[in-house]
Amino acid sequence: MSAVSHLTGSPDATLASVRSARPMSMWLDRPRQIASDRVARTFDGTTTADLVVIGGGLTGLWTAIEAAGRGQQVVVVDGGEIGGGASGRCGGFINASITHGIAHGHQRWPDEMPTIVALQEALWYDTLDLLYRHGANGVIEPCGKLTVATRANHVDSLRASVDVHLHYGQSAKFLDRDAVRAEVASPQYLAGVHLGTANGLCDPARLVATLADIALAAGVTLVEHVTIEQLDDDGAGVQARSSSGSITGRRVLLATNAYRPLQRRLRRRVIPVYDHVIATAPLDAQQWADIGWHRRCGVTDAGNQFHYYRPTPDGRILFGGWDATYHRGGRIDQRFEERSATHELLARHLVETFPAIAGVEVTHAWGGPIDTTSRFTPMFGSAMDGKLGWAIGFTGLGVGSSRFAALAALDVLDGNVTERSQLSMVRKGPMPFPPEPLRTPVIGLTKRALAREDRTGRRGVWLRLLDRFGVGFDT
Repeated sequence: MSAVSHLTGSPDATLASVRSARPMSMWLDRPRQIASDRVARTFDGTTTADLVVIGGGLTGLWTAIEAAGRGQQVVVVDGGEIGGGASGRCGGFINASITHGIAHGHQRWPDEMPTIVALQEALWYDTLDLLYRHGANGVIEPCGKLTVATRANHVDSLRASVDVHLHYGQSAKFLDRDAVRAEVASPQYLAGVHLGTANGLCDPARLVATLADIALAAGVTLVEHVTIEQLDDDGAGVQARSSSGSITGRRVLLATNAYRPLQRRLRRRVIPVYDHVIATAPLDAQQWADIGWHRRCGVTDAGNQFHYYRPTPDGRILFGGWDATYHRGGRIDQRFEERSATHELLARHLVETFPAIAGVEVTHAWGGPIDTTSRFTPMFGSAMDGKLGWAIGFTGLGVGSSRFAALAALDVLDGNVTERSQLSMVRKGPMPFPPEPLRTPVIGLTKRALAREDRTGRRGVWLRLLDRFGVGFDT
């Protein structure tokens, strides 16, 4: 009898299964939906394009689609597989917000929020319509989202958040303990808020494949496993060099997410923070009944240090978050993706959240870097006389906002004056993080202060100081 099977029904069985879980994203652990013969693996030194996009995730693909729709010749280059970075490793939560949530936008840009809300909702419904027209109407499930309080000091803040959402015409409903447990039967829940407007779930790998199909049909060239190492201004355009060749774009856009940007100035404003996720084996009907997850929308905790979790289309529970990790110097290394202590911690938290399924098997455990800014929202800008631009820094909420970012980045590159390009979040960058050796201890201090606020409900001196400077660190 195996170590797992004789402990079935015990939390120890779940912990034991983590140690043998597959160390890769469950979304990517299945037959690939982008045929290999539809992507290139190299280019020669004479290749040119109107726009070269570096980064083949959601931001890069949306940028390519929008630019190709304007008649431009576009090449997308990725150092790995298309969608193999954050886009294929995330939780698959999707919402319209471009400000890291309505409440956060209200706090930072209250005067612009009516415009922001109108822009993001119009883009949300246009995206649903675009996917429907391309035969992919089930890729996004507009099922809303549930935010829950598991600590008494989070109940009042949840209640207050409802008023902010209603102020901007959003569907938001406060749920007391009995009402939230009727949605999902966790003994940890004390209250909740269901957000209905422009919130939902998606299969992110399927979304990437759909956007790749749309891009290819529009004439976009996709290039995989080519790492751009240097950018040179050659006067008429920007030459992107790799070890296997080069390509010249009249313009170049960096959509590299957390991976080291090719502009040094960006490295102080966007840092990589590792996030970790586990996924269970598919639950059977009785297990789903035992946890009473009736609405089947995604769930997040209300605290600074939070979990996010959701049902998957094949009946698993994906469970992530909580233990975000920064590595000194902003290092990125594939070895950081496997962190057994964090994955085991997530498994323990999963069983604490749903004791009715103690013993459930964890089949996948993975991680990856998130591109984080000090204000939680992406940054935009240009260099090389406007020929080079960027859209990076989504801080974990890029699935839904990546299309807005693509449009805003093209506005910046084209010099277009639009409602998007005039927003403060597009015109002004976030405050830079301190350089090393100060950065690591400052991040550690801030994480401890955020955890203390979660425990006590009091925002300490350090966090209030950061608030005055408009700086935040999202754990």
